[in-house]
Amino acid sequence: MNQLANLTPTQQLRAPRLGFRLAQLTVGLVLYGVSLGMMVESHLGLDPWDVLHDGLARRLPLTFGSVVIVTGALVLLLWRPLRQMPGLGTVANVLVIGVASDLALLALEQPSSLGGRWSLLLGGLVLNAVAGGLYIGAQLGPGPRDGLMTGLVRRTGWSVRVVRTAIELTVLAAGFLLGGAVGFGTVLYALAIGPLLQLFLPLFVVPLTPQRRARDGYGEWLAAYRPTCPDAFVRSW
Repeated sequence: MNQLANLTPTQQLRAPRLGFRLAQLTVGLVLYGVSLGMMVESHLGLDPWDVLHDGLARRLPLTFGSVVIVTGALVLLLWRPLRQMPGLGTVANVLVIGVASDLALLALEQPSSLGGRWSLLLGGLVLNAVAGGLYIGAQLGPGPRDGLMTGLVRRTGWSVRVVRTAIELTVLAAGFLLGGAVGFGTVLYALAIGPLLQLFLPLFVVPLTPQRRARDGYGEWLAAYRPTCPDAFVRSW
């Protein structure tokens, strides 16, 4: 698997292939929003964060996508005490996914058959993993919820497994109490998203390591960047 680079927001923008990475980020975020719409319209259960979003949307005069945007912005406020720095991809994550999910919900209808609903759920789950691989692989900053997890891991010293599980259970419980959609899809997402993302992420990581041809610009960028950050290239997923 290609490695993800551990870069500051400025270094993310100065890294090679910015135009390509911006395009991949945009496609990934749009598809991620579409995948959320597909899972919502399946009415078979959502992932923990979207159970919370769905519960809040039922209680507030806001669309599902608007709740996604507001929640993402509020989660970003928690980054400050954790000393996390958002990248361009982080800000885009907050805005684009919510809008894309609302547009998807306008275009989609709940299938009349159970088989159709399962097809929508499974398609949304696979698309969610593909989209996650695309926007993470663009190397332009984590999403607000991913950054919350990594920030808590760094500040508490707890394992990723413990922190991720604690966050997921907390938002799932809150969403359930608010009336969010919990079902078979919730369990399926919890079991399948990790392996699926592990499958798709290596396919979409844009490498920032030197390539065979010296004239591609990678060597010049590394010569300026690598000496100040010798441990830059680490596996972060």
